[in-house]
Amino acid sequence: MEIIGYIASILIGVSLGMVGSGGSILTVPVLVYLMGVNPLLATTSSLFIVGVTSLVGGIRAYTKRQVDFKAVTEFGIPSILSIFITRHYLLPALPDTFFNIGSLVVSKELLLMVIFAILMLAASITMIHSQAPIVKTAGDEKVRHDKVLPLMLLGFCIGVVTGLLGAGGGFLIIPTLVLFLKLPMKTAVGTSLLIIAINSLFGFLFSLKQFEFNWTILISFTLLSIVGIFIGSKLADKVSGGSLKKGFGWFVLIMGVYIIIKELFLN
Repeated sequence: MEIIGYIASILIGVSLGMVGSGGSILTVPVLVYLMGVNPLLATTSSLFIVGVTSLVGGIRAYTKRQVDFKAVTEFGIPSILSIFITRHYLLPALPDTFFNIGSLVVSKELLLMVIFAILMLAASITMIHSQAPIVKTAGDEKVRHDKVLPLMLLGFCIGVVTGLLGAGGGFLIIPTLVLFLKLPMKTAVGTSLLIIAINSLFGFLFSLKQFEFNWTILISFTLLSIVGIFIGSKLADKVSGGSLKKGFGWFVLIMGVYIIIKELFLN
């Protein structure tokens, strides 16, 4: 199972390199089900793996001039604030056990995994039914300043998701950048990678004192994911964005259904 887990870590990077999202959606289940990591620790470990991998991908996108730094700033600053609040105050305040449903004990770990799965289902439906990217036009720059506050609010909300579930939020960031700011798809992917890196690495730093990490797994997963992100970036040049998103969406849908069934009915 561990060998399969390490192979899957390459796919994490491939996902990030191709669509600028999906890293955490894959990382948390892989760590929990294949590597035997506690769900709460897995959400935090995911922040390091996805954060470093996304940073490498973001730097690569920057060298190709495929990063919108204004969007990175407007997303990043409120995200960091909400991640800090979530990791330091909200997550520790959650009780270890919420309630019982018959013989089923709804623990913090179970609830996080189910919420994560629901988020996966929502993301998969969005990706499967997503329309073609909208191309940015010169006139859009004139009204962009009116979108700063909504963009910052979205960044704050995505930061809560990152802090609570260990998800970088790429599957929420990409549609926002493409549909809301009308960025070209390749620029949206590069920008998303830097935003994910900021969110994930700050989330990890805010949690360093709360957990004891298996650094062998962390470093190994991260290095393999970096290999994957270079593979994914190359593949992205040969596959259409629409086909790629729909295929990944179906995969995420299957994973989400599996997690819900396993957590609620097979434990």
